[in-house]
Parts: sequence; C-alpha cells; structure tokens
Amino acid sequence: MNVPREPITILLADDDLDDCLLTQEALQESRLANELRFVHDGEALLDYLFQRGPYSTAGLAPRPGVILLDLNMPLMDGREALEQIKANPDLRHIPVLVLTTSQSEEDIYRSYDLGASSYITKPVTFGALVEVMRSLGHYWFDIVQLPETRSELV
Repeated sequence: MNVPREPITILLADDDLDDCLLTQEALQESRLANELRFVHDGEALLDYLFQRGPYSTAGLAPRPGVILLDLNMPLMDGREALEQIKANPDLRHIPVLVLTTSQSEEDIYRSYDLGASSYITKPVTFGALVEVMRSLGHYWFDIVQLPETRSELV
C-alpha cells in the first residue's frame, strides 16, 4: 500500500534561464506538485545547500529531496559541485540527477564516478521534456524511497 508522501523540494542548478522556465513548465504539465527552486551556478548551489550567503536566512533554502544538475555552468561547473556534494557526509544522500545537453561519454562516466544517481541528456522538444519530467516524477517521487529530509545541515 502506497502511503501519500509530502511533496519534496526539487533544486534545479542550471545557468540557462530558458531551460529553467521550460523545466518548470514541463514539471507543471506533468502534474508534479513539488516545489521547484533554482540556482544558476555551482557556487550558488553549494551556498544553497550549506545555507550560507544569500541563503542563510532560515527557511529560504529548504533541503532538496532531489537535485537536477546541469554540468556546464559558470563560476563552478556541475562536475565540481557534484564532487563536493558527494564528498560531504551531510549532502551525499541527496540524489543528484544530471540533466545536461552533453552526450559525451567522458561526462557520463565521470558523472557516475562522482556519484550521480542518473544521467539524462536534455530532450530537444518540449513534449519530450514533459515526458522526461513525468517519468522522473513517477520514479523518484512515487516508487523510490528517499531518505527523510533533515532540517539541520552540519
């Protein structure tokens, strides 16, 4: 018997504002009721996760249940951020789903070596993106048992 779960926060790390809006629309179209938060580079991602800098105000950066991570971002790219997330005992349990335009075998292998939970190449059409979001939502929010979200970080 499936017990209804509280919607979890999805954190999208992507520097392309158009991709962020399309992902948000695709999540809405796929009827996921999860809250979506955005950061636009790897440094902001870590600031969000460690609740520092602009995210230090209580309640401003709810702990994500899943991170959608683009690899190619300014300041700190997704590979570096992924490495730091998975090296931290308080963060490494958060599933990180790489969602990127790169189809490079090197990026795929490296992402999994660094601890990515999934590697997804961004679809080129909106309809395909909606289907990806629907599938992700079903798998990560209906099927998989995620760890409880901890409010304290360190």
